[in-house]
This record gives sequence, structure tokens and C-alpha cells, in this order.
Amino acid sequence: MNFFKVCCWAYDCSSTFTTLLMTPSLLLFPACGPKLTNSPTVIVMVGLPARGKTYISKKLTRYLNWIGVPTKVFNVGEYRREAVKQYSSYDFFRPDNEEAMRVRKQCALAALRDVKMYLTQEGGQIAVFDATNTTRERRHIILHFAKENDFKVFFIESLCDDPTVVASNIMEVKISSPDYKHCNSAEAMEDFMKRINCYQASYQPLDPDKCDRDLSLIKVIDVGRRFLVNRVQDHIQSRIVYYLMNIHVQPRTIYLCRHGENEYNLLGKIGGDSGLSSRGKKFANALSKFVEEQNLKDLKVWTSQLKSTIQTAEALKLPYEQWKALNEIDAGVCEEMTYEEIKETYPEEYTLREQDKYYYRYPTGESYQDLVQRLEPVIMELERQENVLVICHQAVLRCLLAYFLDKSAEEMPYLKCPLHTVLKLTPVAYGCRVESIYLNVESVNTHRERSENMKASQSGTDTSSRGH
Repeated sequence: MNFFKVCCWAYDCSSTFTTLLMTPSLLLFPACGPKLTNSPTVIVMVGLPARGKTYISKKLTRYLNWIGVPTKVFNVGEYRREAVKQYSSYDFFRPDNEEAMRVRKQCALAALRDVKMYLTQEGGQIAVFDATNTTRERRHIILHFAKENDFKVFFIESLCDDPTVVASNIMEVKISSPDYKHCNSAEAMEDFMKRINCYQASYQPLDPDKCDRDLSLIKVIDVGRRFLVNRVQDHIQSRIVYYLMNIHVQPRTIYLCRHGENEYNLLGKIGGDSGLSSRGKKFANALSKFVEEQNLKDLKVWTSQLKSTIQTAEALKLPYEQWKALNEIDAGVCEEMTYEEIKETYPEEYTLREQDKYYYRYPTGESYQDLVQRLEPVIMELERQENVLVICHQAVLRCLLAYFLDKSAEEMPYLKCPLHTVLKLTPVAYGCRVESIYLNVESVNTHRERSENMKASQSGTDTSSRGH
């Protein structure tokens, strides 16, 4: 029996209902772009202003693109700002302002036209329709549009009545909006609160017990304290639900770094399980001092199951968890070889990897795409945590960094992740701030330039590195 399809249920973070959710598949996809949706899906955001809809939209889109599902956000507010160049006040959102209501409806329809274009002609699989959508009338228009075009619909409603959270959202995001570029903070706050009141009067929340029992939806209540899910239709929707149940908005810092330089790094070999070099051990000690200076409460430390990360973590004198999922990309028959040896022994494989580094899979080994699938549980757990230090490997670090920085599959294998450098990631409003901290211990440079042929065919992407 499919539990999601037959009933609606409530979830509280203190319960054990997470065991009912589908865990991300660890199956390795073929080395080609998988189509993870059986028909295009429109995700429809619902909720009053300043409830985190755009935050959820952008974060979810980043995750879906990372796992290989082409996804794009269509923010109706941006269409409105394009149509109405000069915002005056909250009066524009009053329900009795007929001219403004007409403009707002036209903006929503324009966004839906672009949704159709994206899903039918531009290769998109999921479109996120980011707007308030607070009335059943507006949601009916969207449902009719989806039915006409044979799109699935999944609603995400964000509910929050905590005035502190709402005020924080307004101060962090809304007052810096183009709508308020000529206002001070107090004026912007006052106007935005009045804008919320304009929506409040006509707000019709999703009602899975009565009017909306046939809709596929999740209600995110009080910034993830509680959830209500109804009629999840397919695999990708279940993954969306699982993801939303793992994210949180509490302040935290994530530290990412590679292991200290190891013996195979010095020899130019890839893969293997070699121990730290003398400089790698110096880095481990420097990392220990750095972590101590950060003075972080309850810092969790994660490593792979390979010697170099474990030896690096041992110097910290802190408990650490070993993750097999954090092991370096499996180079298959090319393990423990230099790139020159690979080029000489397997010239065709060498060329194929040069041509498409993300999808190329080493014989009996892995591709970057496989690695992303392997790392999905790590991302889920990272989203649940507070302060974490992840000590891993070059290809693994690239995949994790691509998730947090919203980098494409094409960019991912070429992200620059030097040895003996800590990347400090701090979540901000709609993204992540990154600080690169070099710990002043010399190391070999394991990066290799992208070939000139690839530069010519993929101009505009980062060309700083190649290699694992």
C-alpha cells in the first residue's frame, strides 16, 4: 500500500515518522542524464508574504538541479516589478484596487506562459511558481492551466504565525527589495506589514480535509516544526517532501576541507588509500588549531573511511564519524595511476573523460553523476545539522560545494578545491556565503587545467582545474 497516496498525515519533528519516508536511492544511474519525472511538474507555492516561500523555492530548486532534475523558479513578484516600474505603496495590493488586481493577474498569467515554455520547449522537468496564491480562485486557474498542458501539480504552503519570525524575514529580505530602495527600514517595515494585511483578509489556506482533499500538497508549519502531507503522487514528489522535512533555518556554519596532503598526491596518483605526507600531518595540526580558535559549540566532524581523512581528523582530538559515502570517486581500473599512465594505457578513456567529465564513468568505477547520487544522504544529513566539519576528498568536495553554491553539472568537476584550505560556508537569505581560509601549509597542486578543446566548446565556465 502506498501510504502517501491514500491518506493525509501530520508530522512533528519530535516523532519517528521519518522512517516512513523514502530514503534517497543509492542506485548508480547510467552515465547519461536521467529523466527523474514521468511528466512535467509545477510546484505551486502558497502563503502570505514573508513566510519563506522564496527561500523554499530557491533552496528546493538548487537541490533538484543538483540531483539532475532541470528546475527553474518563476517569481511572480519579478514579473510585477517589470510591469510596474515604480512601486508606490501597499495600496497596490489592496483587494479593492481593481486596476492593480488586473495587472497582478496579467503578471501571473505571463509567468504561467513562461512556465509552459520552459516545461514543453526548453527541457525543464519542474517549474516552481513562486507567488502568494492565497485564494482558491487563483489556485483553480493554475490547476486548469496544468490540466490543459498535462502537467502534474504539487502545492507547498508555508504557514507561520510567529510575529518574531515574520519580522525577521521582513528585515532580512524584504526591506532590501527593489520595492523599498527609496525607503528607510521603519517605513519599509510599516508598508510591508500593511501589504500582508491586504492578503490576510482574503487568504484561504489549503484544506486537505475538505476542499483540497484531492490535491497533492505539503503544509510547512512554523518554519518546519510540523508538516502535513497529502496525496504524494510519485517518486520525485516524495523526494521533495523528504528534503523539505530535513532543512532548517537555524544559524550554523559548515566547514569543508580536503584531507592533508597524502603520499599519492606527491606521486600524482589518483584514488588509492595512502597515508598523510609530512606536510599533510602539519596541516592536520594546523586544522586542529583552527577548529579550536573557532570556538564552536557541539561541532560534529565527519570523514570518509579512507586513511588520509581519518589521520587528519585524529589530530583534532574530537569525536568523528566515518562515512563511506564520503570516500573519493572510484576511478575503477584507473585507481592508483597517474594521468600520464592513464593516457598511455587507456587513451580512449582519457579522451572520453576530457570530453564530458561529469557524465563519464571510469570502467568499473564511478562518474561525477554517480557521486552526486551517493552523496545525497550526506546532503540531507548536513541540512539537518548545525555546526559541521566535513573532511573529504577533491571530487567529493566539488560535489558538496556545487550543491551549496548552486553550480551546474558542467561547472562541478572543475571547481577549485585546493589542499590545506578550509571553506567556511555560512547560510544567508537566499544562498550561502563562502570564505576560503588557507592554513599556511604548503602542498602539491592537484589541479589540472581543462584542455583547450574543452575551453573552446564550453566557453564561459570555470577553467581553473581538472583532475579527479
